[in-house]
Amino acid sequence: MDPRPTSGGDTIVALASGAGVAAVAVVRVSGPGTRAVLENLIGSAPVPREASLRRIGGIDRGLVLWFPGPASFTGEDMAELQVHGGRAVVKAVVEAVLATEGTRLAEPGEFARRAFENGKLDLTEVEGLADLVSAETEAQRRQALAQSEGGLRRLYEGWRAELLKAQSLMEAGLDFSDEADVAEDATRMAGDVVGALLPKIEAHLADKSGERLRDGFRVVIAGPPNAGKSSILNALAKRDVAIVSEEAGTTRDVIEVHLDIGGMPVIVADTAGLREGGGAVESEGIRRAVSRAQGADLVLWIVDAAEPNPEAAPGFGGVPVLSVTNKSDLVSRSAAGSTSGVTMSAKTGEGLEALIAELGQRAGAGIGAHCAAPITRTRHRVELVSVRDALKRFVNHDLDSELRAEELRIAAHHLGRLTGRIDVEEVLGAIFSEFCIGK
Repeated sequence: MDPRPTSGGDTIVALASGAGVAAVAVVRVSGPGTRAVLENLIGSAPVPREASLRRIGGIDRGLVLWFPGPASFTGEDMAELQVHGGRAVVKAVVEAVLATEGTRLAEPGEFARRAFENGKLDLTEVEGLADLVSAETEAQRRQALAQSEGGLRRLYEGWRAELLKAQSLMEAGLDFSDEADVAEDATRMAGDVVGALLPKIEAHLADKSGERLRDGFRVVIAGPPNAGKSSILNALAKRDVAIVSEEAGTTRDVIEVHLDIGGMPVIVADTAGLREGGGAVESEGIRRAVSRAQGADLVLWIVDAAEPNPEAAPGFGGVPVLSVTNKSDLVSRSAAGSTSGVTMSAKTGEGLEALIAELGQRAGAGIGAHCAAPITRTRHRVELVSVRDALKRFVNHDLDSELRAEELRIAAHHLGRLTGRIDVEEVLGAIFSEFCIGK
């Protein structure tokens, strides 16, 4: 990718810090007119990359930082104005910047998009940056930081280099097709390269921990009516999320809470009680409950400790099930402790810490043991599946050499789309629209 800065000609401005009243707000400016903006607001551009306390356009006193391109985040001339965070101050500063000819408000993700276009970031690093901004747990932060610093880029570029090597060998074999020994040796060596690469890609595709970490470890609370499912959800959330009632069938839809358990993102969903009969609305709730459970990473099957013959958990398509016996406060301690799984009381809190610890262990097992640079997005998986399929067709020796060489070109094309080296215009909008305006 060309590292030289490019620009559409516009200079863009946006609030880069959070909206609302704050002690400090950061207004970010980028583009060819950035120096002119600084000259209009503070008289001259300060020393590059040194914070300078200045009077800003008669509006406020604040710190000004000047980053001449290409040594900036976007690769263009860029500045940051750190002012007091009142809404009136921010509004006045942005309007003062816009008074400079050729300056406009930035679109969502436009700063990051310019960084990509100017060779400062590849697409996987941009996506890692977006995930870093939205990370809610420590584990998500670590994964997003590793990706934003080029973890996936280095992996995919290494694979791309191997593919290019195989391509060059196949092309050499085609160029020397009239020399049978040379062509055969080149084709065999290309096959060896692909044979070593294909298992790496298949192992990468088999690891779903990165997507699970980014999206959250999904837990579904299921069980018969009145077992205390909603009470357990409220206890885990430490607030009243779901309505609790002695009337059977109260929960009709899926209710979710996002939790941070041991640094792991865990999404817990309360669902309708599973039973035969009920009205049309309750039946739809039961259908949704079963569907959600079948797509979960773990199902908590809740039963009533006072129930003499508790209902066994049905199969949920192979999803692991953890049995939780609730309402232990209604039976004797010996009876409550005789069942397998976790025994607790959502009412008194007894056993809640044991349930949380078990959830943390299950989430850690499902998320924590991933490779150094796991897949984090569906886009990555779709492209890598196309790479794998093309390489599998390549190893099919029933194809002639020209068609096998074409399969390598297809594989390299899809691998290049991951990092943004080729033909990615159609995916840019979806990626950069995730960002806030000032990023």
